[in-house]
Amino acid sequence: MISLSWLPSTAFLFLLIFARVGSVLMLIPALGETTIPARMRLTFALALSLVLYPIVTPGLPPMPDTVWGLVAFVLHEIAIGLMIGVIARLAVSGTQVAGSIIASSSGLSVAVAADPVNGGVQGALIGTFLSMLGIALIFATDLHHVAISAIHDSYMIFRVTDSLMFDDAARTILESVAGAFVVGVQMAAPFIVFGLVFNLGMGILSRLMPQLQVFFLAMPATVAVGLILMALLLTMMTGLYLMHYEGVLAMLRGVA
Repeated sequence: MISLSWLPSTAFLFLLIFARVGSVLMLIPALGETTIPARMRLTFALALSLVLYPIVTPGLPPMPDTVWGLVAFVLHEIAIGLMIGVIARLAVSGTQVAGSIIASSSGLSVAVAADPVNGGVQGALIGTFLSMLGIALIFATDLHHVAISAIHDSYMIFRVTDSLMFDDAARTILESVAGAFVVGVQMAAPFIVFGLVFNLGMGILSRLMPQLQVFFLAMPATVAVGLILMALLLTMMTGLYLMHYEGVLAMLRGVA
């Protein structure tokens, strides 16, 4: 007679792994985009949990004797997964900061579109373009493999039996927000300089030639120069974006 005594313990361990992996994949960039069908994300989470099962189970605790103990473990894993996903998601929000600054400096702030990367909210068209380009580059440079490795390494940093470090998580989230803002400003720094110099020049010109219609002269020039700068500096901007996101993933893996 075949014994099934191993089944409850196996199901418990798989549930613990899926709780963390599924929570991370809800939010992590590239792999957790809302544009990806929910069934595909769920299937990938189940497959990744199955792959991680023989690797991480030696460090997982045995099944508790009570239902409340099981629920506590599952909620603990969901909380850790959400923390990791939120930190990784905030790391790529710098594109919206850069897009807003670039659009304002280039006279394209009225051009808005839904940003599928950031939940479909309305944002500057340039910010939407940078967000989608960033996600494409994450796949092109295989940084999504590093994200999967970070999920695996999280079991060595955040063990199931350890208490939740809310203070450290809050501080890391604040640092992630600050880092994303800094990267966004760095990406848009040439456009900030251009906007200041150009507007100063237009102000001086309007004083020297009051009869000149400065607005009709400045608007097309602002848009043209902004688009030229965008084409010339796009490689530098995406490089800063990828370096920042790779650094956040390295921090989540505990190697930074």
